[in-house]
Amino acid sequence: MSRVLVLYYSRFGSVAGLARQVARGVGAVSGAEAVLRTVPPVAPATRSVVPPVPEEGAPYATLADLRECDALALGSPTRFGNMAAPLKFFLDGTSELWLDGTLSGKPAGVFTSTSSQHGGQESTLLSMMLPLLHHGALLVGLPYTLQALSHTRDGGTPYGPSHVASPAAGAELSEDERALAQALGRRLAVAAGALATQREALR
Repeated sequence: MSRVLVLYYSRFGSVAGLARQVARGVGAVSGAEAVLRTVPPVAPATRSVVPPVPEEGAPYATLADLRECDALALGSPTRFGNMAAPLKFFLDGTSELWLDGTLSGKPAGVFTSTSSQHGGQESTLLSMMLPLLHHGALLVGLPYTLQALSHTRDGGTPYGPSHVASPAAGAELSEDERALAQALGRRLAVAAGALATQREALR
């Protein structure tokens, strides 16, 4: 059974919605399972500490989740064209995994959400790819053989799925956005299965 970790930070629910669609795509592949995890918010030291377990939604991720997965999908809202601080903070704490090559050779993809059509989706997706490259992960994007990528008028890029959470649409994903998020999940699951016996050669 291939385990695809869908790790995300979501403030208002849009990225969480994409994460569920990525997980749905993983589940459509025989022999694959999705594991949904989130990261806690970060705040100045003068603020109260969040509880160790979120009140709702996916559990908080640990380094063990990264060790045990066969593929990884990272999701974050955009913050001035970059990933949000909570996800960056979590990734900054993965040095020990980098040292032992835990993610090397594992397929990985990224997804994001913005509140406007040109809100920095592609640069945010690229910002999440950088630590994955340093970890030696194998990046998986979305090819233009996917029809939704060519005719979407909402979110969706070759770098990864995205969502435009405009005031009119809110957190509701469009049909194309759902299709592209599910496609990333399927591609990650298939890649993980295909590479299962070759990981050591790719490390």
